[in-house]
Amino acid sequence: MEGNPVDSSLVTKLVARLRELYGASPSDLERMCWTVVHEHHHGAVPSEYDIREVDEDLYLAVLTAARQNK
Repeated sequence: MEGNPVDSSLVTKLVARLRELYGASPSDLERMCWTVVHEHHHGAVPSEYDIREVDEDLYLAVLTAARQNK
């Protein structure tokens, strides 16, 4: 199963947003990455019970980049 190509400049932008919101070492990196991807897709940071879908390929790319940039 092969996903859609992910725009590397968008990934860089979202990792920067992650750092802006949560600092250099977020305590729950998976959740925080999901939050910034959710904000990108839906225009708002999710509420506690917001379970709308996000682009999984983009989420995984942001998570990988955030882990590499620690």
